Amino acid sequence: MALQQTQVFLLFLLLTLLGLGLVQPSYGQDRMYQRFLRQHVDPDETGGNDGYCNLMMQRRKMTSHQCKRFNTFIHEDLWNIRSICSTANIQCKNGQMNCHEGVVRVTDCRETGSSRAPNCRYWAKTSTTNQHLKFDSFAPGYSQSKPKCSR
Repeated sequence: MALQQTQVFLLFLLLTLLGLGLVQPSYGQDRMYQRFLRQHVDPDETGGNDGYCNLMMQRRKMTSHQCKRFNTFIHEDLWNIRSICSTANIQCKNGQMNCHEGVVRVTDCRETGSSRAPNCRYWAKTSTTNQHLKFDSFAPGYSQSKPKCSR
């Protein structure tokens, strides 16, 4: 009887630890994905001028403590961005082979160099161009990878 209780306890302990191990990483990975969306995806716009960058960088909370020096907004819906993942793998800047190339509409926002947080000022450059996107499989259970900008 004592052996059976010990086995039940160990099984319960194993399942608890396994559950904690599976839930915790996916939470952090989901946060990374949400950060990618917040910082880089703006499907409702076709591009912008300097005012667009100034407003969006502030709205997306990239000017609170310091001015983010450079950021790219992708003006495609998430399905178009994810479809780039089905293209052939190419080498990333870091040497890994999990980057993909696709044509997307973007606005590059570059800090002017003379502004200070939280009143950051940006120059904008809008284009339709080949971009390299790095795709990482973040959380188990997701059927599609989640992209990160990799310029």
